[in-house]
Amino acid sequence: MSGKRLNFKEMCAEFDVTPRTLRYYEYIELLSPEKDGRARYYGPREIGRMKLIMRGRRFGFSLEEIRQFLLIYDEQGTEAQMKTWIELADRQLGVLAEQRAQLDETIADLQKLRDDSAKTLK
Repeated sequence: MSGKRLNFKEMCAEFDVTPRTLRYYEYIELLSPEKDGRARYYGPREIGRMKLIMRGRRFGFSLEEIRQFLLIYDEQGTEAQMKTWIELADRQLGVLAEQRAQLDETIADLQKLRDDSAKTLK
C-alpha cells in the first residue's frame, strides 16, 4: 500500500463512519493513529486495519473477534492469522446458514398466512 495518510475527517468519510465510531475503535485498540497534538493521522497500516474491521462487521463478526484477529497478526504473523481466519469464517458461515434457514422459514410462514388471508377476503 502506498504512503497515503488520512486525517480524522477524511478517515470518517472514506469508511462512512461517524467520528464517535472511529474514536471508539481507537479506544478499544483496533486502531492506533499517529497523533500530532490533537490531530490524528491514519497511515497505510491503519487504513488496512479499518478495511478489515469494516469487512468483519459486514460478515457479522463482533468487535472483540476482530480485535483478536488483528492481534494475532501483530503477535504471530500472517500464517497464524490466516489459519484463525479460516476457523472464524467456517464458524460464521454456519451461523449465517442457520440464520438464512430461519429467515426462509419465517418468509414461508408469512407468505402462507398472507395467502390464506387473501383467500378469505375473496
